[in-house]
Amino acid sequence: MDRNFQRALSLVLKHEGGWSDHPADPGGATMKGVTLANFRRFVKPGATKDDLRKITDEQVATVYRRFYWDAVAGAELPGGIDYAVFDFAVNSGPDRAAKYLQGIVGAKQDGKIGPATLKAIRDMMRATVINDLCDKRMTFLKGLKTWPTFGKGWTSRVSAVRAEALKMAAQPDAPPPVVVEKKVEVEKPVVPEKVDAEVKRKTSLWGWITGIFGSGGVGVAGLLGADWQTVLAIGGLAIGGLIVVLLLRRQIIGAVKDIREGLA
Repeated sequence: MDRNFQRALSLVLKHEGGWSDHPADPGGATMKGVTLANFRRFVKPGATKDDLRKITDEQVATVYRRFYWDAVAGAELPGGIDYAVFDFAVNSGPDRAAKYLQGIVGAKQDGKIGPATLKAIRDMMRATVINDLCDKRMTFLKGLKTWPTFGKGWTSRVSAVRAEALKMAAQPDAPPPVVVEKKVEVEKPVVPEKVDAEVKRKTSLWGWITGIFGSGGVGVAGLLGADWQTVLAIGGLAIGGLIVVLLLRRQIIGAVKDIREGLA
């Protein structure tokens, strides 16, 4: 889990120590576990060993997060397992750590921890995954030709990782943050009384015309029994009124606009 990154990093750094440039170490010169190659890749291209010696805590965290934690999907792994895989990645490479984890949970060993691997991990007990991973890690380390030189330190490191990872696995995961949506009331625009009154006064003709047609519709309904000449006359009147409305519509809209601008 991502909330464990700082804690896991502090534990890793206890084992990585400070400056090291052991001729038997295939990683070459390192400072707090950061190799010169990774320092050049993630922090300062063209850096020298002297630059590596002066690496800051922020730079150390940047390298560990990008090259190791993110590479093994540390933020997605269950608590305890995240630390065990992270330390394995730092010590022996993220690709190897990921593949060993996938082999334990029965996922495809492609070195990419995705949805299928994560589901397989969640289907197993955390303690089982941690213990199996540490056992297989020790088997791998014992097979290295540098075991006689670093074996004692590696054994102590893996034992400490196992114990701390099991403690982390026993702790409940923090629940995700609760997001509360708050509805924002949006006030409807209110037309000022002065504007509304002036519009009504200037557009009274509009109301008069629509009133005529409103009552006219009722009148026509009542005249269904009238002769065709009467109906025709009413229809002509209605058409004529409609033409007047269409002609006045543009003028009325313009008047309303002028009134609003004048009173604004």
